[in-house]
Amino acid sequence: MQIPWTSLSPTTLQAIIEEFVTREGTEYGEHDVALTEKVEAVKTQLKRGLVGVFYDADSDSVTLMPVVR
Repeated sequence: MQIPWTSLSPTTLQAIIEEFVTREGTEYGEHDVALTEKVEAVKTQLKRGLVGVFYDADSDSVTLMPVVR
């Protein structure tokens, strides 16, 4: 189920994004990217509607995924 990111508190949204961008295996580039840059990139994608916040009741977890249009 998709959750409107605008319905989340700023603190909750920040925690979800930070957890997502710091997951193991997410660093594959030639140089490191600062956490703040990663978070801002995800926020931009959320605002553009390219990525959404999704809740999975089976695993009781939240993740970010591309939005299929």
